Amino acid sequence: MAERGTARAGALVVAAAFSHVDYKTDTATFKEITVSQGDTRVTAGQAQATGLGSRTSTWTFTGNVIISVQPQGTLNSDQAVVEFRDNRVTQATVTGKPAVFEEQPTSSGSTVHGQADRIVYDAQEDDVHLSGEASLSGRHGEQLSGPLLIYSIREERLEAVSPGPSRDVHITIAPRQESRSRRRANGRSGDHHRNLPTSSSHSSDSGRSGRRSAAGASA
Repeated sequence: MAERGTARAGALVVAAAFSHVDYKTDTATFKEITVSQGDTRVTAGQAQATGLGSRTSTWTFTGNVIISVQPQGTLNSDQAVVEFRDNRVTQATVTGKPAVFEEQPTSSGSTVHGQADRIVYDAQEDDVHLSGEASLSGRHGEQLSGPLLIYSIREERLEAVSPGPSRDVHITIAPRQESRSRRRANGRSGDHHRNLPTSSSHSSDSGRSGRRSAAGASA
């Protein structure tokens, strides 16, 4: 028996190729299931639900689990445990090898991509906690890894946490690529520019040295 409905604010809508509800144990099993509630949508190969008749229920999804959260976020995993209260998603815990979080840019910047053994989505705080071999690439190409990474979807803010005095957080910031026209202009400016190192710190030091040489010549 498949359950169908039209999603509306506050309603929990279930569509499945197969469902079995046991009213005595207040449990249900589903196959090829889609669960929608507001802007949150969960699809999976199978699901088991407990506490359907109470204010709080717990759903365990397995098999190519995809959770869509607004505005542009998705979670992909092998398994997910989703908690509902009053038919609203409160928390989703996804696990996999790895579990993946992605958020598409709303205006500018790159896609935020994170992966970890375990990712917890907190619906009230609108953030994700990545732990266990956690890594994440940010809006501007920065790469972070550490024991615990926290990304705020609402604020677009990233926090890396390392317990105790250990220095297990690693951050890599890629330099911005120059435009093609600017690279051509730099190539025509002289051999001394072509032979300079590409790091910004060396470029700044070379500029100061050039200014001091020019000042000495004018004197």
